[in-house]
Amino acid sequence: MKPLLLALGFIFALAGLRAQTPTWQPSPGHTQVSIWPGTAPDAQPVAAPEDETTTVTDKLIAGRPWIFVSHVSRPTMTVYSPTGKNAGAAVVVFPGGGYQILAIDLEGSEVCDWLTSKGITCVLLKYRVPGVGGYPKSAPYPKSGPYPESPMALEDAQRTIGLLRFHAADWHIDPQKIGVLGFSAGGHLSAAISTHFEKRLYAAVDAADKESCRPDFAVAIYPGHLSLSAAEWDGKQGARKFVVRHPANADKDLGLNPDISVTSQTPPTFLLQAEDDHVDNVNDSLAYYIALKNAGVPAEIHLYAHGGHAFGLRRTELSITAWPELVETWLATIGMILK
Repeated sequence: MKPLLLALGFIFALAGLRAQTPTWQPSPGHTQVSIWPGTAPDAQPVAAPEDETTTVTDKLIAGRPWIFVSHVSRPTMTVYSPTGKNAGAAVVVFPGGGYQILAIDLEGSEVCDWLTSKGITCVLLKYRVPGVGGYPKSAPYPKSGPYPESPMALEDAQRTIGLLRFHAADWHIDPQKIGVLGFSAGGHLSAAISTHFEKRLYAAVDAADKESCRPDFAVAIYPGHLSLSAAEWDGKQGARKFVVRHPANADKDLGLNPDISVTSQTPPTFLLQAEDDHVDNVNDSLAYYIALKNAGVPAEIHLYAHGGHAFGLRRTELSITAWPELVETWLATIGMILK
């Protein structure tokens, strides 16, 4: 995780050299909707403008700029309807950004453009990342971070899936074909919601919270925070330290983060990562895959020698960037869309 936080520090340091706007807005024809009717649970203040948007032009991805939002304390979802024949399936997209920022186009709106072209309803979740500077030491727990260090992002994910099921008829969604897709920290969030769905982390606020928040399938692209070694690093951040309990002889590289409790009820999962990913180690995907396999959960993993981190859907000469086609085949194989 350290390389990511250093990179984020660099991003914030250079923010003045980049185009900044007060708030992010989806493309015309789409509207952000607040997922909480009032104040969100476990709310944390922000020390900078809410939902500040930065366009990165000095670190291009596939030759193009990308956009991130930061200081998000008011989470929203944006529903993108299918542009072709409706397959009935829906995917909640979790952009990555180390639980500090959200790569809102690269790992968000661009993903929705792809999914909707395949007849899939896409819901872009702008989950809470109010912290700045990487796990602020002044907070009782990190203002932004993975569960259990910070519960906010997982609360937002639970709430959003419940809302989708509650409004499934209105949005022409099959309530048994609702999945999640996340990148990097968002990949961890995909695993977290896949293993923390039996009980909400917050008190129910309306009828949507009576709906199941279990995803029917999950996709994690270059995920982080999943191995035991990654969990131990996370536990040392923030003012409140978390002890990661594990057997003395546990494999810290291929052992699973104990806060990701895989069972036979964990949904079918697709994993993809590059072996030269120097932000989130490939062991994060391997540890989760091994746990899924041992629990009898249908899982598919694709590993590539080269690819790095944070490439989103943008095609390059690297074969890993053709991964959307693999996901489409997998979704058809598990019966979420037609072949």
